[in-house]
Amino acid sequence: MKLWNVAGLNRAEAGAIQSEYGLPAIIAMLLQTRNIKTAEEIDDFLNNESYIASPFEIKDMDKAAHRVQQAIDSGELICVYGDYDADGVTSTALLYSYLETVGANVIYYIPSRETEGYGMNIGAVDTLAEKGVNLIVTVDNGIAAAEEINHAKELGIDTVVTDHHMPLDELPNACAVVDLHRADCPSKFKQLSGVGVAFKLIMALEGEFCDTDMLLDNYADLLALGTIGDIVELRGENRVFVKRGLQSMQNSDRPGIAALIENAGLSGKPLTAGKVSFTLVPRINAVGRLGLSGKSVELLLTEDYGEARQIASAMGDDNTERRQIESEILQKIDLKIQQNPSLVFDRIIVIDGENWHQGVIGIVASRVKETYGKPAIVISRDGENAKASGRSVEGFALCDAVAACADLLTHYGGHPMAVGLSLCSDNIELFRKRINEYANSVGSMPFDALKIDCKLNPAGISLDIAEDLTNMQPFGAGNPTPVFGLYNMKINSIIPLSNNKHLKLIISRGSSTLSAMLFFTSTDTFPYQKGDTVDLAVTLDVNEYNGNKSVSIIIKDIKASADNTENMLNSQRIFEDFCRSNPLSREQLKSILPARDDFAALYRFLRDNGGYSFDFGTLVYKLGNKLSLGKIRVALEAMNELGLITISEGLSVSKITVNQVSAKVNLESAAIIKRLTEVTR
Repeated sequence: MKLWNVAGLNRAEAGAIQSEYGLPAIIAMLLQTRNIKTAEEIDDFLNNESYIASPFEIKDMDKAAHRVQQAIDSGELICVYGDYDADGVTSTALLYSYLETVGANVIYYIPSRETEGYGMNIGAVDTLAEKGVNLIVTVDNGIAAAEEINHAKELGIDTVVTDHHMPLDELPNACAVVDLHRADCPSKFKQLSGVGVAFKLIMALEGEFCDTDMLLDNYADLLALGTIGDIVELRGENRVFVKRGLQSMQNSDRPGIAALIENAGLSGKPLTAGKVSFTLVPRINAVGRLGLSGKSVELLLTEDYGEARQIASAMGDDNTERRQIESEILQKIDLKIQQNPSLVFDRIIVIDGENWHQGVIGIVASRVKETYGKPAIVISRDGENAKASGRSVEGFALCDAVAACADLLTHYGGHPMAVGLSLCSDNIELFRKRINEYANSVGSMPFDALKIDCKLNPAGISLDIAEDLTNMQPFGAGNPTPVFGLYNMKINSIIPLSNNKHLKLIISRGSSTLSAMLFFTSTDTFPYQKGDTVDLAVTLDVNEYNGNKSVSIIIKDIKASADNTENMLNSQRIFEDFCRSNPLSREQLKSILPARDDFAALYRFLRDNGGYSFDFGTLVYKLGNKLSLGKIRVALEAMNELGLITISEGLSVSKITVNQVSAKVNLESAAIIKRLTEVTR
């Protein structure tokens, strides 16, 4: 359950943009709500396909280019030191490929995620010294490697850092430190990924007469892969990289990318940033997660189509294995939550397990966060030591919460939306307690939200609008696919498709009737019925079949029109806080104390329907919005305690079974009712 936030639209401003620049109304509206308003901003957003600012705007870029050029000219052995994710892999392939093309003596190094971890390490530096490396150029890492860079210097190796992560208090003692987030860096655009910074270094090496358009022709495919993979904002220069890269990848002459597209089943299909993000990037990342990142660089560098297909096939297998590992961990988490539902009542969910694959726990944490709408940290124990990855909801800085527990941790880092950390296994329970104490102390936790760009009249949905929206592509971070609200829509038909894997809904309001797709939902898991009135959050796309085009409506979220989601979420939080003995006012506690009639109404509904197997939040609507979600949760817990029902609620299962009971039960004897009654007297 997510809180829907409709963007604030200034109709006058949107109208002015529409008339002044001759844009379709839907585009003018989206530009206004996304704060793209001036002529320069609009032109850059919609039309720029080649302009990239001078690399020498970036602090130390002149020093970096000079030292690398010196190494090229003198034949020194250069090592491009990368990272194991899509951004690091493409950064490595891009810079290595360029240096090899200009005749440099160059090798590359990708650390193992499993055995070496992120960034430079002493062992790797020693290995490179043994190979005779004279210069290390980091890509997508290095800003935090002060100790390793000093060690390299002691061994006679110079280092040039190119990175896009936040610097620490002191910069490393390198020949050049190229990082847009340096306090003294005057560059205007700060949102480049690692591969974007590496491209800027190539521009600097090309010098005063750099042909940026030619470089984009050669490297935009790699730039797009890394930029999309790193989930940086698709604004400014990043839009140029991705626009050009998608065009280049569509008919790529780079064997590795062509093979990757073929293996993903995308050959001959229009490529979008979304397809790259959800099909190509995971294949590259899966290899890194399973400890074999070198394969990804080999794929991107090979000129042999046969070898490329072989590597791409292996990467596809790795991605399948990654999904299987992820599924197995999620099943274990599902069981843990069913056995101990209070795990997910915390403001920050912390779940641990033995020997869960460290390469996938970040993805798993994201799934848990999505399911429960609150920050989640997943910990993998390996004997005495443990590693964890966390994901947050917008508006809550998880990195600050983790930092507040620094004395319990052996290592930590990250940003507001994602963290990584290490700790002793013995400290996990204390960490869970302390991080939730922090969460409880900083005010109300934001609800996980779905941003709605605007409400649409169903009569206004057309193929023209869907085609107009393509002008806003590429979509991604900072420029998400527009989501529209269709409100008070009556469900006329529910049609199962693909052996009941997906649903097509026929919906109407007034004289307008539409069909909309709801993917990965079956009739067994869809809580609404024909005749129900619902609100839908949808995206619009152009569907082309046999030469005919039509508008495709895809449902991203659905709720009963009668629901007040914010009230429901607040009521659920009061219930959870009560269960965790967090401080609550008498008024809050009374708001979740059900009356006898409330029990009777809920029990009758469950008995008459043979139980319930949908999200429990939908019971508010099913009971005519007469009971708050908190009251429903308390009543369910009381009936569960007394044996009237059995609740099975986990990550993927929500089920209530009505039990056969011969004797009468006293509802007030339930432990939860006793506790609640005592504190509300």
